[in-house]
Amino acid sequence: MADSKTMPELLDENDVVGLLLHQHAMIRDLFAEVKRATGGARAESFERLVRLLAVHETAEEEIVHPYARRKLDGGEAIVDERLREENEAKQLLTLMEERGTEDPSFSSHLEKLRLAVTEHARAEERYEFAQLVRETTEAERRAMALGVKAAEAVAPTHPHPGVETATENIVVGTPAAIMDRARDLIRQAMGKK
Repeated sequence: MADSKTMPELLDENDVVGLLLHQHAMIRDLFAEVKRATGGARAESFERLVRLLAVHETAEEEIVHPYARRKLDGGEAIVDERLREENEAKQLLTLMEERGTEDPSFSSHLEKLRLAVTEHARAEERYEFAQLVRETTEAERRAMALGVKAAEAVAPTHPHPGVETATENIVVGTPAAIMDRARDLIRQAMGKK
């Protein structure tokens, strides 16, 4: 078990909690970048944000949440609440993807999404990640980190052939493809079928 004095902030990226905390920081930075950007730069920044959110949430859903359900006291309730939060953010993200970054409501929706994602991240860190550090071994968390890194490795960095517009690329190419590919790779890395 992890030392109860170990603070999640001090964990490196070879530990799943340290890795996910690093991703939370990257997501916060990308929200700021999208907010500042305009035109094509905003669309590109938003696409990177969508990509990271898709990879991050898929890794949590496939690796962290199932483990938390089994290992943590009250794990079922903790994970169910995180999934509810994720679903609300995904619904808003879908609306934003459909309308595009030039939509007049984009900035207000971006702020709503940022707040929802930030609250969700805080809840994960407080209720799920802190318990994972206390109730799992370093080896368990390092094994989970390998699965999360596998998900990152499959995320596309350029548009998919046959997905011709930026909106289609975000809606179809990025989240759906990443989530499917990430799930497959995570399951393979974790020895699941």
